[in-house]
Amino acid sequence: MSTSTKPYLLRALYEWCIDNGYTPHLVAWVNEHTRVPMQFVHDNEIVLNISPTASHNLVIDNDWVHFSARFGGVAHEVWIPVGHVAALFARENNEGMGFEVIPWAPAEAGADEAPELQDQQDTDPPPTPPKKGLKLVK
Repeated sequence: MSTSTKPYLLRALYEWCIDNGYTPHLVAWVNEHTRVPMQFVHDNEIVLNISPTASHNLVIDNDWVHFSARFGGVAHEVWIPVGHVAALFARENNEGMGFEVIPWAPAEAGADEAPELQDQQDTDPPPTPPKKGLKLVK
């Protein structure tokens, strides 16, 4: 079976936007396998600015789109399965491409999940930090 052309097209569209001075935006379908700030999701979709000034360490590989970004001043790690990308377009002229959304499901529980998501699920909840306060020292 050959690999999907979708991640290659996403990388090409992203590069085209950057080369032409446009701001690339990504539209993604959101479900339990997508890690995005949920307060910005509307009708199970989110639109994300993925320009170099808005996102950091952007990686579009054959399975995942992931990067870190600030939303309302709070840093978030974003993980989107490539199959969940509905479109990538330039904000300035709306040129880009739409894609069929293919819901991602792991073959085995946790087998292909994003590494950070696996780490979060495999570890116990962090211990509660000690109470902060002042202590009188004589």
